[in-house]
Amino acid sequence: MSGFGVLNWTVLVAYVAATLGLGVLLSRRVHTADDFFLAGRTIPWWAIGISVVATYVSALSFLGGPAWSYREGFRVIAIHLNYPLVIFIVVTFFLPFFYNSGVPSIYAYLEERFGSASRTVMSSIFLITQTLTTAAVLYATALVIEFITGIDVQVAIILVTVLALGYTLLSGIAAVIWTDVIQAIVLLVGAVVIFVQLLGALPGPVVEVLRSLNAEGRMQALDLSVSLEREATVWSGLLAMTLFHTTVYGANQMMVQRTLAARSLEEAKKAYLMMGFAAFFIYFLFIVMGPLFFAYYDGRTFENGNTIILEFANSLAIPGLLGLIAAAVVAASMSSLDSSLNSMATASAVDFYQRFFRPKATSDQLLRVSRHFTVLWAVVIVYPALQFAQSEGSVLQTLSKVGSYFVGAKLSMFALGFFSKHATEKGVLVGVAAGFVVIWAVALNTDIAWPWYCAVGASVNVLVALVASRALDGAQSEWHRYTIRGQQQLQLQRENHDESRKRLPGSVDRVSWLLLVFLVASVGALFLFDNWLEG
Repeated sequence: MSGFGVLNWTVLVAYVAATLGLGVLLSRRVHTADDFFLAGRTIPWWAIGISVVATYVSALSFLGGPAWSYREGFRVIAIHLNYPLVIFIVVTFFLPFFYNSGVPSIYAYLEERFGSASRTVMSSIFLITQTLTTAAVLYATALVIEFITGIDVQVAIILVTVLALGYTLLSGIAAVIWTDVIQAIVLLVGAVVIFVQLLGALPGPVVEVLRSLNAEGRMQALDLSVSLEREATVWSGLLAMTLFHTTVYGANQMMVQRTLAARSLEEAKKAYLMMGFAAFFIYFLFIVMGPLFFAYYDGRTFENGNTIILEFANSLAIPGLLGLIAAAVVAASMSSLDSSLNSMATASAVDFYQRFFRPKATSDQLLRVSRHFTVLWAVVIVYPALQFAQSEGSVLQTLSKVGSYFVGAKLSMFALGFFSKHATEKGVLVGVAAGFVVIWAVALNTDIAWPWYCAVGASVNVLVALVASRALDGAQSEWHRYTIRGQQQLQLQRENHDESRKRLPGSVDRVSWLLLVFLVASVGALFLFDNWLEG
């Protein structure tokens, strides 16, 4: 711990103090449950957009991205090619439904569309998966703190939890978003400093190193293999992982809740568009570092791959750098932790407490119980975080694989709600059960790579749900008002057709089309990059 140095400790403590101070300042604006859940819908779009980026990137990408590509090569970038297409889908179909509903929990839509049981099942799945996600982020942060400062990983897990709990408990979603803005800046600065130093430390000119890595098969970006047994191919990235990430951004309370705090639907869409255009560059930065580290360390084997970036930072001996890196990773982690705690508390309070125990709960009661749930979930995530500490693989890869078991159920339920005329609650729940069974069987008995689990699960869910709905409830004579078609029919009855059409699910804004152009451009750029290395 003494090796961390006074300057590094000063940088880290200053960041922590600033975060807590901001939380205390923002707590003065929290007077009602709506303030806690949605900040009164007063947050500017750019702050929400930065928050969305910071939350999903997190410490998992900071540590796990380089660790994953160090072992597998640059081709893992394919897993993250799909963000423009994902955001196009989410801002076109998902956000209008959720924003126009006016409720803090996105799972309230499922109750309106199907029934109470659907909402309960999906909110429960969210709480389970988010617990695992948050625990993995917490472990990644504790690993950094242990490596840099010498504090035991178990103690670090508790310290970070208490810190994130402190300001989240005080200020709700407002603290989540505004601290994320600070955290994103710190994370980006730390990553860029390491990347620049890495380029200067390579054992030769950058171009020669890249071509040498390519000759070893470590710099190929686009793997066109059609094998379902390979994780990172163009097809798993653009097809399978599009479904995966659509669920992450469109059917995930943690991600959607912050956009519901925007001043208007248009601003909520702008916030998500930021991620659509920025994600490729962010993940390129983290993933390209893996092969470069491979060249720097000459293929050295690490006991824990997640410490590669930390080993390098430590070797530079730049005054204050380790403090900045520690602050960057703590920042990245807390941007996910605070979001998770707030969203889980919101779902628990709105989807369970208010519905089943206090339907007529006042705003003050909801605010109080939400804070109680925030504390509860902070305690719950500690145990799985300690279990993740036993893993030596990339935390980003591990978490993605675990999450892939559940996303098919989430995606299919919302997709059926949006687009199916005949899907009913009984049929949908039968489909969810069938999907889980099939994914479990596929995982145990085949070599199909995890990115395809979402596609497999969602396909089985949809097919079984449609058949079961017809068998159990028969054909439906009319479109439900909460389907895309139902919303379009309602729009025709409104006086101001042009204005209401802009808020209609399925309506594509002009800027959204640019996402598809950007997707083609990014794939084309990687194709040219591969050809350049070959030349």
